[in-house]
Amino acid sequence: MNMDPRVALSALTNALEEHLSASVNRRGENDPAVEQAFYGISDAFEAYEDALFAATGEVTPLDLYDEDEEKDIDDVLDEDDDLDDELDED
Repeated sequence: MNMDPRVALSALTNALEEHLSASVNRRGENDPAVEQAFYGISDAFEAYEDALFAATGEVTPLDLYDEDEEKDIDDVLDEDDDLDDELDED
């Protein structure tokens, strides 16, 4: 069953509001309420994107941040730096 994109958009807006509230009221660097709100945005965004695509065939211009993907990119950049260093030594 497909969700109405307007309902999904409302849920996304609510998730953003909850994240703002948790961030403003943060209780320490690793506040679990902020982390929970962060993942709430991610889940709500995916639901909105799916509902939007199902209803209209359209997508947003946004991508979700993936920590594992960033680590892979950092590894590639580190390898490039190592190669540059080796070439500079020659």
